[in-house]
Amino acid sequence: MKNSMWIFLFLVFACTQKEVLPPAAILPLPSQVQLDWQGKEMYAFIHFTVNTFTDKEWGYGDENPDIFNPVDFDPNQWAKVLKEAGFKGAILTAKHHDGFCLWPSEFTDHSVKNSNWQNGKGDVVGELKKACDENGLEFGIYLSPWDRNHAEYGRPEYVEYYQNQLNELLDNYGPIFEIWFDGANGGDGYYGGARETRKIDDQVYYKWDEAFKIIKDHNSNTLVRGDARNPLSESRWCGNEKGYMGETNWNMINPDTLLAMGSKRTNGLNTGDINGDIWMPAEVDVSIRPGWFYHETEDTLVKTPDQLFDLYLSSVGRGAPLLLNVTPNRYGLIPEQDIASLQGWKKKIDETFATNRAINAKVEVDSYRGSSEKFDASKLIDENKETYWATDDEVKTGTISLKLKEPTLLNYILIQEYLELGQRVKSFNVEVLQNGKWEQVAQGTTIGFKRILEIEQVRTEQVRINITDSRACPALSNIEIY
Repeated sequence: MKNSMWIFLFLVFACTQKEVLPPAAILPLPSQVQLDWQGKEMYAFIHFTVNTFTDKEWGYGDENPDIFNPVDFDPNQWAKVLKEAGFKGAILTAKHHDGFCLWPSEFTDHSVKNSNWQNGKGDVVGELKKACDENGLEFGIYLSPWDRNHAEYGRPEYVEYYQNQLNELLDNYGPIFEIWFDGANGGDGYYGGARETRKIDDQVYYKWDEAFKIIKDHNSNTLVRGDARNPLSESRWCGNEKGYMGETNWNMINPDTLLAMGSKRTNGLNTGDINGDIWMPAEVDVSIRPGWFYHETEDTLVKTPDQLFDLYLSSVGRGAPLLLNVTPNRYGLIPEQDIASLQGWKKKIDETFATNRAINAKVEVDSYRGSSEKFDASKLIDENKETYWATDDEVKTGTISLKLKEPTLLNYILIQEYLELGQRVKSFNVEVLQNGKWEQVAQGTTIGFKRILEIEQVRTEQVRINITDSRACPALSNIEIY
């Protein structure tokens, strides 16, 4: 009878406790497609076309298809190299500005089908898609809107042609994880022999709303990397081709503001906009060589593993996926020097982030939401991205303390927000305990999907992270220490 009474009293107590609800989301919010895309973190760009053989960056559009002749073409080599380097996918220049198509398009003669390569039966897009599938890589496509070969470019007929090619690629080579639209549009070109300059309004001419609908009708999970001035774009350019995001990186932007900024919008693209009304995270595109296409003169200018690691910290380490260009040579192979650099880079990443010292640390916070274990300090180190520490609504700051098992030499602090509720943190700092005193070793503004802070090597037993300002109560999902 006594046990029954205690059970009854416990049930009464439990029923009277108010459920602690998650924080309200702060707009704008990411889609699941965008979250999954950011989670890939690294994928490769592959620039390959007639330019590889003419030694140019931008083809004029009058190239003889026979010039395209990669005699040792081996997309399996590409895919294996990329997989071993840690990439999650590859995006191929199926058609660059020269208009030459790396698949046997039925809508143009300017393609591999009219090349002597593989007796006109070659298909770079199809063979790379197959190699990616076999090596566990996702496959994406770059399709240049500008076409310096097509006679009707600048007229309505070309837009119909472009949409036909979109459909053709998506029908025959899907699923596509990302489709990439370039910002270079209009200028001089061959244009079917006219050899003239043609200008277009890149916001209106291509009928982007129709193009985006074609993509999403084929696969709603394909991410569209487009012009940030278009609110339908799901990812934006980072504002440079040097490989870095700003120290401040908001995932939000305001397309109208960027439109009004004109050519000065690169800074806005790099930092995002705390007041932006569209969730459009940045992507960092940069090449392993000075150029985007292979040039023999650049064989000694391949970025070193240390340089690539710095790019990783300034892109992925600032919350933006890294799209690193790896370009095949004229034989159709990724060059050995590029492979060696990629391998050294992967080794450095693996060694640097091999042992997370936070996993076995004792973690404490100065407060947590509703004193509920659903939002307590343990969620910061449980290796579950679906759980998170959060504070009460009115609390926009917080202190997280981690005590390690023993004094350890530290070099990197990794922090992640729970972005399903929106991006929140506006400023924070990191301290370590030295000789009984807390010393600041790093500070930052945004955190976002992932923030990796490199600190001067220090031996310590305790680390403290202070969230000093947020748009709303902070919600952090992960902390790692290396």
